[in-house]
Amino acid sequence: MDNTTLASVMEKNLEQVWNQRNSGIRLKAIESLYEQDCDLFHVNHQVKGYDAINESVSGVLAQMPEDFTFTRLSPVIINNDLGRLIWGVGPKGKAPVQTGMDIVVFEQGRIRSLYVFLD
Repeated sequence: MDNTTLASVMEKNLEQVWNQRNSGIRLKAIESLYEQDCDLFHVNHQVKGYDAINESVSGVLAQMPEDFTFTRLSPVIINNDLGRLIWGVGPKGKAPVQTGMDIVVFEQGRIRSLYVFLD
């Protein structure tokens, strides 16, 4: 899988998963972007599988105002089967109130594991 394709998977994950407040639509995106035996790691939190990831994202989004959105702050960097995406979250069109980083382990062009770091 080429780096441009893997970077696109990470960007789609940010937009179609983390910016999607409808859990039904989000679940379909997770199923299309993630390996079936996938993991999501937050600080002191780990879940496995499509439904658990969907519920975890729902929990994160429920803590944010409706106008908050995730935005990629710099180009995605791919190193073999690992990817890094720097993001910010805050009111749409304004400076982020929180920043962080996603590290993805890819398997066959899909997300096997996602590690979320907060700054």
